[in-house]
Amino acid sequence: MACVVQKIKLSPSRDIPFNKLVLSQSNVRRVEAGVSIEQLAESIAQRTLLQSLSVRAVVDADGQETGMFEVPAGGRRYRALELLVKQKRMAKTQPVPCVIRDGGIAEDDSLAENDERVGLHPLDQFRAFKLLHDGGMSEEDIAARHFVSPAIVKQRLRLASVSPKLHDVYADDGMTLEQLMAFSVTSDQARQEQVWDNISRSGNDEPYQIRRMLTENTVRASDRRAQFIGLDAYEQAGGAVMRDLFAHDDGGWLQDVPLLDRLVTEKLKVEAETIAKEGWKWISVAVDFPYGHASGMRELEGKPVDLSPEEQATIDALNAEQAKLESDYQDADELPEEVDQRLGEIEQALMAFEDRPVLYDPTEIARAGVFISIDSEGRLSVDRGYVRPEDDVPATDADIEQSADPSSTGGQEAGACIRRAVIAVAGSAADADEDDEDAAKPLPDRLITELTAHRTLALRDALAESPAIAFQAVLHNFVLTAFYRFASSGSCLEIGLHTPTFPAQAPGLRESASAKAVEARHESWKARLPKSEKDLWDALTALDGGAQASLFAHCASFAVNALYEPANRYNQGRVSAHAVRTRLDQADVLARAVGLDMVQAGWRPTVDNYLGRVTKPRILEAVREARGESSAQLIDHLKKADMAKEAERLLDGSGWLPEPLRLVDPAASPAEEEGEAGPLPDFLADEEEGENAGDDDPQQLDAAE
Repeated sequence: MACVVQKIKLSPSRDIPFNKLVLSQSNVRRVEAGVSIEQLAESIAQRTLLQSLSVRAVVDADGQETGMFEVPAGGRRYRALELLVKQKRMAKTQPVPCVIRDGGIAEDDSLAENDERVGLHPLDQFRAFKLLHDGGMSEEDIAARHFVSPAIVKQRLRLASVSPKLHDVYADDGMTLEQLMAFSVTSDQARQEQVWDNISRSGNDEPYQIRRMLTENTVRASDRRAQFIGLDAYEQAGGAVMRDLFAHDDGGWLQDVPLLDRLVTEKLKVEAETIAKEGWKWISVAVDFPYGHASGMRELEGKPVDLSPEEQATIDALNAEQAKLESDYQDADELPEEVDQRLGEIEQALMAFEDRPVLYDPTEIARAGVFISIDSEGRLSVDRGYVRPEDDVPATDADIEQSADPSSTGGQEAGACIRRAVIAVAGSAADADEDDEDAAKPLPDRLITELTAHRTLALRDALAESPAIAFQAVLHNFVLTAFYRFASSGSCLEIGLHTPTFPAQAPGLRESASAKAVEARHESWKARLPKSEKDLWDALTALDGGAQASLFAHCASFAVNALYEPANRYNQGRVSAHAVRTRLDQADVLARAVGLDMVQAGWRPTVDNYLGRVTKPRILEAVREARGESSAQLIDHLKKADMAKEAERLLDGSGWLPEPLRLVDPAASPAEEEGEAGPLPDFLADEEEGENAGDDDPQQLDAAE
């Protein structure tokens, strides 16, 4: 006989006046979470009640219904309706849709209602917000109706714009929400899919990796070029900006790099043409100049424009106000915000007076030039008054006549002083053939020279801070010269005083901490010394022993030469392998004496200064030494460019240094016999094959006379 299936009978529903309902003590919800009662009340006011209440009849002691109903499931909705009644926005007799239960356990009903509730999948919410937005609702309206901030709505809409293919992967739990958020950096769905195809196969699918790949051909808004132009000007010119709504992005990424470079070039040319009207003989323009770019040139001594009585009165008033504020709050643990802000304003105003224009002799202007660049914060940097050695000759009468003529610009019309700027963009070095990178090749000569340039500059700074060591080093050099006929040729301290130049420079050398420290110290001493050399002896005599020693150390530091130079056909007859080895050995002695630490000096491995310049095995070796084998395995499958970028991230903060920058332990290798050069270390071994022979110089714009 067939089994008869008993049909389910649903509980009846009925509209019950609100004043006949009471909240049941059987409701299992005790902890408030999610949307507040106030927000729920507003939602009901906008949309009416979307879900009925579950109620049970209240009976008396005899089991007879009293006409009242308790609410064991739907307590938050009940309290929201109660709030609307208290606000007189709903009548207390308003009929409320209810499902009347008469069986089971009230607590079980309450628990089941909450347990069985399934929230929206995040993707459904993203798509729903997009439908509302496409239907005409603004981001602010959506935010108000769903009790979230407009920023969250923007984020959800951005996630909804990701490729539908990636939405499907996310819906099937093939990627995390954090990964989907990373893809929202760009609106290019084809590029999103391409990146996902690449990383999903490699296993290197971290969100940071996704963001890096999507932005690898862009320029950060914090780049000096972007700051110089300004995002508004870039966007007005048609440039697009990628923004990350889910992480701090420093203003985003500029996508059109050629447009940015063109805008930078045009703006620098305009600035150069304006400055050319001052009468300078030449103007050199670049996004950035290398360290020591003005070496060998004579710097003009200018005179700041005299202050007017009104300006002097303003300076006096600002100084008085600053002194009073500092006196009033000298005992305070923390300055009030408005006082701190005002002190900052005063400082900026006083600095503006110090940076007033400088006047130069018109005769000198006619044979001098200007360097125009962009500083690290994106501001125009103008360095006036540099005379090249070939121009440092007395001016003719004609020159003086022309320079005195206001309409003349160094003997030419203003418009003829600067020709059309020629933009020379250095080509990026191509990656070495992957097949040729099976072995850890010796470091390229140019790279070693660049690294030792950093070390030379840091050693100069360290020696200048150690007067006693500097004195001993110079004395050592003098003794070598006087008593050891052939020894001085290999010394690392070139007393003359001759300051070695850097034939090869890594990016950022000019703005390194060592370069800034050396420059600041030099400018400080320059301000203390007399303008005329006739007064120098008396000025030095007036210094105490400590000041003389400090000045001695500073001057001696400029002679430091810890550069590696290959003894090849280009340097034939000028340096030998033995001389270079001796120089580096003595540089190690000096570095140990002053306690040189290149990490403390600010050097860290980057793609530009090391990782992008060496083979894959050397990159892995660096990561392995600094972070262990497990970290090296994370990147060993990557192509060289990607490996270098990931290695930079992994090595950040590790304190790892390449061999040329390490402090050599003298106990690590036995002393060599006098007069014989020992074997070179790996990084100084056979010259690197021609992979780096074509390194280009940094880009520069030259505006010639």
